Amino acid sequence: MHFPAIDPVFLRLGPLQFRWYGLMYVIGFLASYFLIRNEARRRKLSMDNEAVADFIFCLALGVVLGGRLGYVLFYDFSSYLSHPLRIFAIWQGGMSFHGGLLGVAVAGLWYARRFQLPYLQLADLVALAAPVGLGLGRIGNFINGELYGRPTTVPWGMIFPDGGPLPRHPSQLYEALLEGVVLFFLVRFLARRFQAPGTAIAAFLGGYGLFRFVVELFRQPDSQLGLYWGFFSMGQLLSLPLFLAGGILLVWLNWKKKPKDVTV
Repeated sequence: MHFPAIDPVFLRLGPLQFRWYGLMYVIGFLASYFLIRNEARRRKLSMDNEAVADFIFCLALGVVLGGRLGYVLFYDFSSYLSHPLRIFAIWQGGMSFHGGLLGVAVAGLWYARRFQLPYLQLADLVALAAPVGLGLGRIGNFINGELYGRPTTVPWGMIFPDGGPLPRHPSQLYEALLEGVVLFFLVRFLARRFQAPGTAIAAFLGGYGLFRFVVELFRQPDSQLGLYWGFFSMGQLLSLPLFLAGGILLVWLNWKKKPKDVTV
């Protein structure tokens, strides 16, 4: 199966190009605004529409700055150390989820302290909305024909434009399904069922760490890094602590607390 001929640019206006990948970011942040606004109202947090918009703006800064710095530090530090000005060339690609997560954590902490809001509650709001952006982002990766999987013989394997002649796992779609759709409903289910503050973010960290670790088994390792000890990718090494921390936090927050029967 050949990769579908999808132009990564969906609109051209003279010298300007608008890409599907960037559109996925925009849709993701818009969807997050409505999800966070509705959940904040449900939890009776003192956040009006303007406050939610400001919160989303802080999160967006955290995603972009943290994601870029995370990629530089975790995935290609020596190259950027030799050419430091390339750090600012975000349009050339290179973003890290784990760096973006740290950026969001810092941005959320600043916002919580600035406006005297409970940090765990804000983290829960982010966790309930984040899978939407993650899923859309992976679809954007697929349209770009990047971050493809390892060679495979499965019937749905695809020959990607830059992936050589062999069919490969469409690992971007695996991630879109697991980190997007499945994680979205998993986090919502556990947050509604147990309801302790911090449950949603714990479920998100644990779920994402598990799903990313599994998908990395099918995803092509970064060429500049390869596999550590012949097995672990950088993504797995960064995701395993998330899985452990999320699982431990989820149990600790809800230990001996009776779950409630609620609908998602």
